[in-house]
Amino acid sequence: MKKVIAIVMLFVGIQISANAQEVKTVSFEQTKGEFTQKALTLTEGTYVFEVTNNNAAPEVGLVLIEAGKDGSDAKNHIADAYVSKMVKHGKTESSKAVTLKKGTYKYFCPFNNTPQYTLIVK
Repeated sequence: MKKVIAIVMLFVGIQISANAQEVKTVSFEQTKGEFTQKALTLTEGTYVFEVTNNNAAPEVGLVLIEAGKDGSDAKNHIADAYVSKMVKHGKTESSKAVTLKKGTYKYFCPFNNTPQYTLIVK
């Protein structure tokens, strides 16, 4: 009986751990000079960002920073939000998993010269 209880507890622990680490995908599209998503509201959690280049520029990317920080200074960038490689015309690339806490962030692309858009995490 103790073995059965131990196995059940192990299974429950694995399930709780898997649910706690659920990774959601957020898809962005860039066109010339802008993201098509002008603002975004998410809940706290872990996300992978996908960026599609819809003839925006030869190569685009994604920069995510906490609101109020200087986006031109790379030390303020949330580096795991960078796409794995530059996104060429007609392609989609993804970031690493990024855990976001409550707060306000800004996202933009310096290669496509987009404005800084607001991402709110509740």
